[in-house]
Amino acid sequence: MASVMSRVLTWTDEGEEHVVRLTDSLIGRSVLTDLSFSPEERMAILDTADMLKRTRKKQISHMWLSGKTLGMIFQHPSTRTRTAFQAGMEQLGGQAIFLGAQDLQMKRGETVADTAAVMSRYVDCIAIRISDPNELMEFARGATVPVFNALTSKDHPLEAMSDVFALREHFGTLDGLTFAYLGDGNNMCHSLMLAMLGSGVNVNIASPQMYGPDPQVVSQAQALAHQTGAKLQMFTSAREAARGVDAVYTDVHESMGSTVIPGKLIALAPYRVTQEIMEMAKPEAVFMHCLPLHRGQEVESEVADGPQSIIFDQAEARLHVHKAVLLQVLHGDRNPFSS
Repeated sequence: MASVMSRVLTWTDEGEEHVVRLTDSLIGRSVLTDLSFSPEERMAILDTADMLKRTRKKQISHMWLSGKTLGMIFQHPSTRTRTAFQAGMEQLGGQAIFLGAQDLQMKRGETVADTAAVMSRYVDCIAIRISDPNELMEFARGATVPVFNALTSKDHPLEAMSDVFALREHFGTLDGLTFAYLGDGNNMCHSLMLAMLGSGVNVNIASPQMYGPDPQVVSQAQALAHQTGAKLQMFTSAREAARGVDAVYTDVHESMGSTVIPGKLIALAPYRVTQEIMEMAKPEAVFMHCLPLHRGQEVESEVADGPQSIIFDQAEARLHVHKAVLLQVLHGDRNPFSS
């Protein structure tokens, strides 16, 4: 889908005029999956995130969503996603309301759709962390405001987009990069495949056959790779997947809220990111992890805390990307930079 960019934001800093164009096709949009955006829209969000990071660093006022309210519903704990959404919304001049699972009437039987309809009467958009992706879709159908997927058992699209941003910021470009994911074929694996390939980054996936990614998601990823010209390769060997890549990524071996499967940790042990694995990658390669991590389980401490690690750059990237999505989706015709 071609994007039309006509909402122009301008501001002056140290005598220099800056111009940012917001994509009209993103107004009022929900972010439910990694396929919610076209490649062009994805790049527009990354560019907006870059602008927002620069303006925050220069301490430029961010009263661009004044009067807007973000509602947040989280079934599971969250450090980075919740903080990025709440801090980001408030830095943009809006406000955020948080409700945990115990705060909702859903625990007493109110339907997901009814909760969405009620919340929509109070707020301008809703971020929801909910395990069942079908319930996310039910919530979105009941809502009359944009809904943002803050994690399901199947995917985590805004985290993956933040990782793309961190990778682009580190290398200065995404062109020609190859990204390797090692370990459990979980929700992060799914989102990273789609987000990286959708941004033109080549992707290597290494996981044991019994714990590989969903074949349907792999099929979607292959179609996306064909669209962007990127390359997707599947491996069973972590060493082979990491050979010559620019970034090595892993996630926890026991995902949040999932049932512990006997033997799973043993099956995933060969996919632990070690110094030896990092040496298979390019000398300038980076180590990435969505956090929280378990040092010694899916990654050696020497790697997680070593000079190649950009895990805290990734965590910061969440703030800027979440703000970019909020600004692109909620901002109207008013120029927030004007006095």
